[in-house]
Amino acid sequence: MGKQDSPRSPPPCMGDNNQLAVKKCYSILPHGLKNEGAYIKFPKNIANSRRQTALRKHARLVIWTFVLVACFFLMDSLMLSIVHCMNLHNSLSQRKLYGSEELNRHGKVGYEKEEKTSRVMYERLLHMASRTLSEFRHDSPMLWEEPYKKAASAWKPCANKHNKKLQGNAANRTGFILVSANGGLNQQRVAVCNAVAVASLLNATLVLPKFLFSSVWKDTSQFGDIYQEEYFMTVLRDDVSIVKELPFHLKLLDMEAIGSLVTDMDIMKESKPSDFVEKVLPLLLKNEVVHFLGFGNRLAFDPLPSDLQRLRCKCNFHALKFVPKIQETGALLVRRIRNYDARSGLLDQQLLGTYLPEIPSRPHNSTRSLSKYLALHLRFEMDMVAYSLCDFGGGENERKELQAYREIHFPTLVMRMRDTKLISSAKLRKLGRCPLTPEEAALMLSAIGYKRDTYIYLAGSHIYGEQSKMLPLTELYPNLVTKENLLTSSELAPFKNFSSQLAALDFIACATADVFAMTDSGSQLSSLVTGYRTYYGAGRAPTLRPNKKRFAKILSETSTINWHEFEGRVTKMIEENQRVQVRRVGRSIYRQPRCPECMCKAS
Repeated sequence: MGKQDSPRSPPPCMGDNNQLAVKKCYSILPHGLKNEGAYIKFPKNIANSRRQTALRKHARLVIWTFVLVACFFLMDSLMLSIVHCMNLHNSLSQRKLYGSEELNRHGKVGYEKEEKTSRVMYERLLHMASRTLSEFRHDSPMLWEEPYKKAASAWKPCANKHNKKLQGNAANRTGFILVSANGGLNQQRVAVCNAVAVASLLNATLVLPKFLFSSVWKDTSQFGDIYQEEYFMTVLRDDVSIVKELPFHLKLLDMEAIGSLVTDMDIMKESKPSDFVEKVLPLLLKNEVVHFLGFGNRLAFDPLPSDLQRLRCKCNFHALKFVPKIQETGALLVRRIRNYDARSGLLDQQLLGTYLPEIPSRPHNSTRSLSKYLALHLRFEMDMVAYSLCDFGGGENERKELQAYREIHFPTLVMRMRDTKLISSAKLRKLGRCPLTPEEAALMLSAIGYKRDTYIYLAGSHIYGEQSKMLPLTELYPNLVTKENLLTSSELAPFKNFSSQLAALDFIACATADVFAMTDSGSQLSSLVTGYRTYYGAGRAPTLRPNKKRFAKILSETSTINWHEFEGRVTKMIEENQRVQVRRVGRSIYRQPRCPECMCKAS
């Protein structure tokens, strides 16, 4: 076969007569290929190998490029997250305790702590209130005056009159009375006044009362840390015998062992004077001493001899004067609330003593003119909320938290919850047994007519739910302050960890306010402040007190009631509670002192 007939020419290395060259040519072929087909495929395999190598290199390049781009986006996202968290942290750290937050378009309040989120209960009314408060309107002077001023000013303080009937025979003293009062500042105050009356009733010598440590209040303050001991003894010396300590021979006695320990089980709440004469007097005559443990509202308001009723008033309104430390800081607090506006009414004189504010050359805060202020006691602390058994919109987290608190502080209530069928939260609210929320307090004030820029002092501390509950109030009334806002940390330092002494500052700020508003008339602070303003106010100290049952009925119509009707009904409710009335039988003389035993009415 000639060359022209061959399908292909052999590789150049493979001459016909050169066998050695052929062997060398085979030796360089991959895998020892030895047939003719190998001669044909060899160039394609080489090209494919090169293409695959190039593709692999290209693929690696693409993969690395993708990895680098992904890393870039990941780092960018991480940096943005870090910056966002830093901004959020800075924003929260600069926010005040009751800093306002905007309501979103769904009417729900935003709050940083997811555990504390709660729904707005009266969204529609809040929107109407916000719209009304945003409109310009003049501040009505009637908001700062008692509606029945003439009738109120006709009553004058006169409980400090000397009463010879109460001068017992020192030679016939029956013994000594020890009193350990429980509760907070105001519960202890009531216990002291009742103890004074009981000591006089039994012709016994009263040892300066002791204050029990409470797991709720966590305050170790004693009588002399809050009230002036010498002043207290001097004012009451003609009415009842008072000493600082028991005689030495009685100090070592085991009161329980000798049967002289009297508890709440022995003397029930609101006991009559005859109960003390029958049950306590024999113990005094036998053992010379009786110890009332946990003494509070053990003495009924009625029936009670007029001289003992007058003595209770004298103790509460005249004998209990705060120590200079509290008076001085209280005066500083009031001066800053009023922006250094000075007054010299009976309220200021009795509560602040020689530390009455003086008029300076210029206001403390030039951005705010001298103005009136409203004090609001928002009784919405943890203990009140937990004990009420009401629901406040906080969901399952709130229910668990409140139940855990009850287990620790209210074991008797927990047992009752297990053994009896409880009234539903909706029913409790309808009956007026639920404490008003900050949201409800805001609606009340806006309905009465207080403008958005009203200066409000908030009494108390540790509002349950904090910002999540406070936002509706601070949104409507941003000019809201507390003692923690107005006093520096160094000024508050002497009162740190002493809740009763801090409560005394709130008592002063509320009692001397132009208007005092409460959310719970059953609260001891609200009750005592109201009585103090009645006794010393001379018809110029209005108090706003809602009827919670009626208010709940009004609020239940939130989906249909218009704002004009809401304003009218709430205003009428408040004005009816401001009518001047003589104390009714069985009512607290500390809250309603308008009676012949406590105040004198001008003819």
